Amino acid sequence: MTDSSRRHLLAALGGMACGAWAPGVWAQAAPAAAEATGGRLVVLFLRGAYDGASALVPWADRAYHAARPNIAIPAPDGSASTAIRLDDRFALHPALAPLAPLWRQGALAAVPQAGLPAPNRSHFDAQYLMELGQTTKSGTPHGWLNRLAARQAGPEAALAVGEANPAILAGPAGVRQIPRGQAAERTGMLANDRARAALQDLYAANPRLADAFRQGANSRMDSAATLSREMQAAQGGMDGPADARGLVLDAQHLGALMRTDPRLRIGFLSAGGWDTHANQGAVDGQLANNLASLAQGVVELRRQFSQPGDVIVVMSEFGRTAAENGTRGTDHGFGNVLWLLGDRVQGGRTHGLWTGFAPGDLNESRDMPAHHDYRAVIAQALRASFGLDGSALQDVLPGASWDTRLDGLLRRG
Repeated sequence: MTDSSRRHLLAALGGMACGAWAPGVWAQAAPAAAEATGGRLVVLFLRGAYDGASALVPWADRAYHAARPNIAIPAPDGSASTAIRLDDRFALHPALAPLAPLWRQGALAAVPQAGLPAPNRSHFDAQYLMELGQTTKSGTPHGWLNRLAARQAGPEAALAVGEANPAILAGPAGVRQIPRGQAAERTGMLANDRARAALQDLYAANPRLADAFRQGANSRMDSAATLSREMQAAQGGMDGPADARGLVLDAQHLGALMRTDPRLRIGFLSAGGWDTHANQGAVDGQLANNLASLAQGVVELRRQFSQPGDVIVVMSEFGRTAAENGTRGTDHGFGNVLWLLGDRVQGGRTHGLWTGFAPGDLNESRDMPAHHDYRAVIAQALRASFGLDGSALQDVLPGASWDTRLDGLLRRG
């Protein structure tokens, strides 16, 4: 039996371990709700489909290097211009060096081939389906984080910072949204007295931010972007590219606001600019710059959300093609790397099935396969940090399956 055949047999056998999310299956897989530990969930959505194979580099796979003669990240040799070795199969892009300590500490884990249950290479459609937690648009128009928020105590349980009106939080449950920059201008946040008062209350926990907000509002600024710059200046000591400062600032705001109100157990933020069809770069270039910004943002999220039950999930709508294209970029793909971060995460390792870059192991001979439904990855976090039982998981993520191949991704309380 060839290695490829053996991998496909293992995948098929592994698929038999995935049961429908019927109450009986959940009763065996999920702990009782009483085991919830008050943890928080933060979702960071990378809009534009980032190239997970350049972030989590399959450095030992010869097919990876053959498929990407110009943009493959060099195998680790200990120098700053090569990947950072994690184990015998995977390495980090050197721009993600700030994440290496988290991996070594066992707080960072990856699921290398996950995604939607079926390929969808439209940015808009794939993002929308992922935010609804569904496979088609024919179901409920409510986002899965809104459904999760509806199950928590109190009038509001979720907060979004940076992006205005993300679909993942759409629905009847009360949520707080703090857009910044152009998003704040478009939504007219500062023109609304009640919104300004709510923001002032939220920022009360941080005197410097509260003072910057109060001065900006009282001076009748006609630009929310100006206020955002004032608030950024109030942070102080922030170096690096503007995009990195933006994500770090969003992470800081999210952390400060959620500490102000312990009922806020669900956080959301996003970062765009990941669609690298041309001149993607390798160790340097546009993707490397974005990854460096991402690393700073994730490290800040870890600093802000480090309670025992906190889990941070980094996801994107789909991955990129396995092979580089004629313009030294990558096109829309299928499976991708999902990252999880937190004390409860069984970190320092990858989880789930990995079948490599060989053409016979790819989806349609072009994309990374998605061996694991992204909802099954999220379900592990919801079970561990929120103690959701089978009925609750079915409500938040309807129609998916429990994937026992991911058991052990997170520790129970």
